[in-house]
Amino acid sequence: MAPSLSKANSGMSDVSDHAYNPSFISLEGSNFMANGHVILSDVPSNIVATPSSFTAIAITDKPTASPGCFVGFEALKPNSRHVMPVGELKDIPFMSIFRFKVWWTTHWVGRNGGDLEHETQIMMLDRSDSGRPYVLLLPLVEGPFRASLQPGQDDNIDVCVESGSTKVLGQSFRASLYMQAGEDPFGLVKEAMKVIRAHLGTFRLLEEKAPPPIVDKFGWCTWDAFYLTVHPQGVWEGVKGLVEGGCPPGLVLIDDGWQSICHDEDPITDQEGMNRTSAGEQMPCRLIKFEENYKFREYESPKKMGPGLVSDVKPKKGMGAFVRDLKEEFKTVEHVYVWHAFCGYWGGLKPNIDGLPEAEVVKPKLSPGLEMTMEDLAVDKIVNNGVGLVPPELAHQLYEGLHSHLESVGIDGVKVDVIHLLEMLCEEYGGRVDLAKAYYKAISASVRKHFKGNGVIASMEHCNDFMFLGTEAICLGRVGDDFWCTDPSGDPNGTFWLQGCHMVHCAYNSLWMGNFIHPDWDMFQSTHPCAEFHAASRAISGGPIYVSDSVGKHNFELLKSMVLPDGSILRCEYYALPTRDCLFVDPLHDGKTMLKIWNLNKFTGVLGAFNCQGGGWSRETRRNQCFSQYSKVVTCMASPRDIEWKNGNQPFPLDGVEVFAMYLAKAKKLALLKPTHALEISLEPFNFELITVSPVMTLPEKSIQFAPIGLVKMLNSGGALKSLELDDEDNVVRIGVKGEGEMRVFASEKPRTCRINGKDVEFEYDEQMIVVRVPWPGSSNLSLVEYLF
Repeated sequence: MAPSLSKANSGMSDVSDHAYNPSFISLEGSNFMANGHVILSDVPSNIVATPSSFTAIAITDKPTASPGCFVGFEALKPNSRHVMPVGELKDIPFMSIFRFKVWWTTHWVGRNGGDLEHETQIMMLDRSDSGRPYVLLLPLVEGPFRASLQPGQDDNIDVCVESGSTKVLGQSFRASLYMQAGEDPFGLVKEAMKVIRAHLGTFRLLEEKAPPPIVDKFGWCTWDAFYLTVHPQGVWEGVKGLVEGGCPPGLVLIDDGWQSICHDEDPITDQEGMNRTSAGEQMPCRLIKFEENYKFREYESPKKMGPGLVSDVKPKKGMGAFVRDLKEEFKTVEHVYVWHAFCGYWGGLKPNIDGLPEAEVVKPKLSPGLEMTMEDLAVDKIVNNGVGLVPPELAHQLYEGLHSHLESVGIDGVKVDVIHLLEMLCEEYGGRVDLAKAYYKAISASVRKHFKGNGVIASMEHCNDFMFLGTEAICLGRVGDDFWCTDPSGDPNGTFWLQGCHMVHCAYNSLWMGNFIHPDWDMFQSTHPCAEFHAASRAISGGPIYVSDSVGKHNFELLKSMVLPDGSILRCEYYALPTRDCLFVDPLHDGKTMLKIWNLNKFTGVLGAFNCQGGGWSRETRRNQCFSQYSKVVTCMASPRDIEWKNGNQPFPLDGVEVFAMYLAKAKKLALLKPTHALEISLEPFNFELITVSPVMTLPEKSIQFAPIGLVKMLNSGGALKSLELDDEDNVVRIGVKGEGEMRVFASEKPRTCRINGKDVEFEYDEQMIVVRVPWPGSSNLSLVEYLF
């Protein structure tokens, strides 16, 4: 039967029933067709296609994609894992997202079914000039089974469905894969996710949720600064140094190293395992109490107690006293988060410990698909030592115990790491889907109770189980592998090529994950050789910006190009995505493709060009590695058309716009381009250019052309523009500006006067740009800049 849509399970107003619409996708004989074009051939006779009974209504009045179809199959006998060909893919370019590690996914391209990678989570076929549309293939969750795509024989695309438990069997499947076609690749993905939201009813889309306020604050994470040796005095000194340098953090994230843990063979002492500080040495450890370890427990507030000072009812010692003192001393610090693993710690909970829920050490088992992923220290340690797993019916006790304590000591949220672990532990617990549902239900309830419903950063979560089952409440998550200062495998060139990999992970993963969670591009270090490369991408990512600088080691000039004096940032209105011409090409190791990403501010678009060539996934070695032969100067074209003006949160108004002002941040040049024209950009390896793209408007009485650019010392210049008014009668343009520094706009004529907050100010007019200097207003208020013609 076709899936049904009811108001009860959808909760969405923008999904409509279209039961009688013909599907763009059809199974005709042994071919899957899209708009009359063969996309998959030699489809086996046991494949079943069911037209979707509903489609998503796009943001615009017309959907950009027609209804899709659900694909399933009949197997010969029941089993816990089936691998079934769904048809041969021949010579059609595709892009895909696959799991290269247990926890992380990345971009991959090819032309034939045999080019596909194992554990593919989403796949899109390119359109053709002859009328073939874009086609999305999305493996799903069906009952207790979860699906992925992988290469088959003779260029078949195989769908792999698995329960994760030999005790959970299935034979008949009807909706393990969803296929949909459309003319706009970005709208296609959005609308397909709305369909699946209605079909499954197990998650909420990002547009239905509000990300936590940390996305608008500059942050500092302790990980690369301390690793496991993090301690209160170090955190204090780290925050103090950033404040004194003029970049006060609004978020402090205390990463791994604060919890009470031990190895199985260790006696439980007051040191709680924290002598284990070598890389990976903590991963076999298990949690032994919910409370913080001795380093934070023994913190004593230096503040005096008594009337008018610190209340006697406030904690004088421990994590609660430290968090209180930190926030009181450094007023910009509004949010303190801490790290914890999804199962409590890397090795779960130590069994038979008073005060902790019941737990049993379970030996993880990798599926055949995971066996194809890159070797990983964390996986090896966990597999060798097992995980102290709380049974699913008691998962609520794990999160309630941990989160209630954290809330009581003033912690505002948590970074939840090592999320995609349950699929390796589910043999005795009803399979991967049922175990995941129990855990995600428990953590969602706890986050609602203790962290305002959204105080979570999800990490190591790159798998469709999480997206389809774990995002009912969670709405902020990492979209790339870790920022690696150096290559953990020892390649000295990894200091550079790994940074390009990271950027590609984040950009392409966001096309998929951004429908569920607000993309977080991870921390970086402002003193790293590629720091500016990272900073540019973070500044236009639309996500939070936080660094993991060592104490006292900062590049404040770089930081101040992202961070305002009040600790806020100039965040884009949407999340960054690859440009349309980058979707089906390889920006890591083809030696010619530039990574281009686009985003939208309130009144401008922004385009980033990044030369990431030089390293990436190797099918032969099954790992990321250096490809230095491709690290060379790369050239691309940059056009106003690269901005997806209609694909943000709201369509960008462009009625009557015939020219765009394009300002190149590094080159410090302005170009005026028609929508169909383009600039040529050439970049050395691991270099970038950021381009503010501003629609040119006209003051009709004097035919003056005008386009705002923004604060050009900030990496996201256009993000400073918060209000814009064209007064046609008085020939005045008024702009509300957030921040300080050099403000530029394009104007076809020199103005009579410029004013800031009602006072005339000096200005320059050079190469059709008006330049004024906006002072910091002393608060987070906007400055009103007026241009009088």
